[in-house]
Amino acid sequence: MFGLFGKDWNVVAVMFERSDLYRVNGQRAKGKAATKAKDGARLHERTIMWAVFDQKGALLESGEGPASMQIGAKVVQQLQRELRTNRTVLDIMKALETKESANLSKPLVWTGYPRKAPPPRDD
Repeated sequence: MFGLFGKDWNVVAVMFERSDLYRVNGQRAKGKAATKAKDGARLHERTIMWAVFDQKGALLESGEGPASMQIGAKVVQQLQRELRTNRTVLDIMKALETKESANLSKPLVWTGYPRKAPPPRDD
């Protein structure tokens, strides 16, 4: 599949900033740099999840990162389900595919952030 043309990937990582803010980082990379970008996203300590797409937007591979343990399994599952349709991710993918930018980072606009626990009541 990659024999004639080599790798030309869009690597996307959702990074933990704080409990109510994640960041989507995207990078377009080719050849050995594509593998290095994927490994960097996969192994970074703040990565919640990462994904590799081809230039047509097809998901090639994805997985959870080390920071997925900080946010809980339900939130990670919801993020995995919604990643390919999230507006922030789609905007980054479009910019990478059209070569508008080779690297991009934006705050994740998402309704699935974990709710904060209410403060204790003083009765």
